[in-house]
Amino acid sequence: MDDWRPPDVMITVDLVALTIRDDVLHVLLVERGVEPFRGRLALPGGFVQKDEALQDAAVRELEEETHIPVNLLHLEQLGTYGNPGRDPRGRVITVVYLAVAPDLPAPVGDTDAAAARWVPLSVGMPLAFDHERILQDGVERARAKLEYTTIAAAFCAERFTMGDLRRVYEIVWGVRLDPRNFQRKVLNTESFVVSVNEVRRQDSGRPAQLYMRGRARLLYPSILRSQ
Repeated sequence: MDDWRPPDVMITVDLVALTIRDDVLHVLLVERGVEPFRGRLALPGGFVQKDEALQDAAVRELEEETHIPVNLLHLEQLGTYGNPGRDPRGRVITVVYLAVAPDLPAPVGDTDAAAARWVPLSVGMPLAFDHERILQDGVERARAKLEYTTIAAAFCAERFTMGDLRRVYEIVWGVRLDPRNFQRKVLNTESFVVSVNEVRRQDSGRPAQLYMRGRARLLYPSILRSQ
């Protein structure tokens, strides 16, 4: 054991950033401007700098590579990926963050990213590294968290209608929900949403009541996909 040396391990951060644009779930992807996988699409991310906290690195990489305003995002750690061979540069462990946001402006590629864009999840395409698996995990995390947390409101603008919130569930889950049953469940959940005593006029029908996200972060009872 006297000749034992710690392995050379590099640490990166990556982000699964999801939003809804034109009633379709989108993911933020960058075109890699450097090797490895130059020219291939990938999740935004990069190496953690010395003395840099992991979440700070995630925020920095997202801002540098896409110029997306991070202050508008819901950001949480998704998981850690470190299988040998996942990165041709060596043993690289990545800490992945899930970011959820309302519809945002088009991103702008910069630094290591030759380009950046929102891509519909319905468009299948090969991604660099193991990012296809990471993306699948991130989408499933978002779908699951809609059941027991108020993360759905993070997909909405600051003020939204009950129909806006229901469409988040329908788009992310890929299902249709009964409007009256959904509204009853939401309003029966304490502090899920808060009325702002304003309405949004619509092309047809009655004006729609506007709401804001309440202080609750967990849903009880849950809103289950199986229901």
